Amino acid sequence: MMELKDILYKVSLTSTYGVMNVRVAGIAFDSRKVAPGYLFVAVKGTVTDGHDYIGKAIQLGASVVVCETLPDTVNDEVTFVTVRNSAHALGIMASNFYGNPSRKLKLTGVTGTNGKTTTVTLLYQLFTNLGYKAGMISTVENRIASEVVPATHTTPDPIQLNQLLDRMVEAGCSYAFMEVSSHAVEQERIAGVKFSGAIFTNITHDHLDYHKTFENYIKAKKKFFDELSGEAFALVNADDKRGMVMLQNTKAAKHTFGIKKMTDFKAKVITNSIEGLELDIDGKNVWFKMIGDFNAYNLLGVYGTAVLLGQDPDEVLTQLSSLHGAPGRFELVNPGAKVIAIVDYAHTPDALQNVLDTIAQFRTGNEQVITVVGCGGNRDKTKRPLMASIACRLSDKVVLTSDNPRDEDPMAIIQDMQTGIMPTEARKTLVIPDREEAIKTACMMAKEKDIVLVAGKGHENYQEIKGVKHPFDDREVVARMLKMFLS
Repeated sequence: MMELKDILYKVSLTSTYGVMNVRVAGIAFDSRKVAPGYLFVAVKGTVTDGHDYIGKAIQLGASVVVCETLPDTVNDEVTFVTVRNSAHALGIMASNFYGNPSRKLKLTGVTGTNGKTTTVTLLYQLFTNLGYKAGMISTVENRIASEVVPATHTTPDPIQLNQLLDRMVEAGCSYAFMEVSSHAVEQERIAGVKFSGAIFTNITHDHLDYHKTFENYIKAKKKFFDELSGEAFALVNADDKRGMVMLQNTKAAKHTFGIKKMTDFKAKVITNSIEGLELDIDGKNVWFKMIGDFNAYNLLGVYGTAVLLGQDPDEVLTQLSSLHGAPGRFELVNPGAKVIAIVDYAHTPDALQNVLDTIAQFRTGNEQVITVVGCGGNRDKTKRPLMASIACRLSDKVVLTSDNPRDEDPMAIIQDMQTGIMPTEARKTLVIPDREEAIKTACMMAKEKDIVLVAGKGHENYQEIKGVKHPFDDREVVARMLKMFLS
């Protein structure tokens, strides 16, 4: 239980109605989760408006309602508080309710189109190996020290987020690392959260179904940096042309990393092979188990972050050299098999190009690159032809298939993809909507030393079709097919 006045600390109120001297048992913005004595926050969402559920929340026992507009009929037994932005107020109230846990941790947020999960995973592994208790909030999973908590969103809603951070504090964590999606920034999920640092990896074509324009997408990422405090650090990839844009209005201490430009944290790729990466980082040669130029950036960003968080540079590099990346990110399936099989989460044009460019760097030219790729339903349609075009240009054979079709017809998605394929490249493509059959066919076509890339779903262990998540793991299917056809 907490006093209402303490929950509303630092929330900008426009009006109050009713008794303010009340104690609150919990906070909810989903009316179905309201219990007696709860504070209900009416948030205007992208699909539904919480103001339409104020009556239901009161029926379930809400004693306080925070909203932007008062309902036509006000219940005298309920306290009403109005604010300009309910979503923003929710973030602050959730932080207050859970004792502002982000202020008790050194919390670093990572944003960007690609590399967020790998960066957060590496930071969590690194600080754990350095002897600290750490927390992680990512697309793949959340971690509270050694405890694994399933993830449902890249960045949880404000209540779930502060619950997780509070549990990290209780578990004795001193550091926490989290992915910060553009949706989360736009929807105020991180309002009220204090960050000790922020990292920008890169920004490319994605989420235009939500943001509508690329400019809006950039602004959402930039807002994260604009709202950092002067006590925080901001570390950006200066080789991305939007990197310096992120730093324009931030109060945080500004730092850069890169490979091509003069930066605060600098790396040079010495060796890039299927076995790993050799990098010169700030004048020190180090071998890493991870593959590809894109991972050189991820490793460099992690190194810079750790140094900015006060860790010894040499010890950081020593520990980083032993780490693996996040599950489903350029993950080799059955290493040492006759065929090189790679599963990757690449679901944007830039990510797919990065993966295929990396494959091109270590292939001999005597083998085939066979790519299995699809695009998600109910998401940005403009990237579909780009994905198919990149796959065809950089592969010898391409199997167009279903990803997570959600509510769309898989064939309609594939037809959108086909508009990006040149007539001269059409002969190298196959259309197999059933994803398992597509993977099976790619493995059947592969000869010894060929490279099979299965892109789009990575770590996911399901396929979402018409609102139902069916069990499906690319890695398991690929391993089974390799054993069947190439054992």
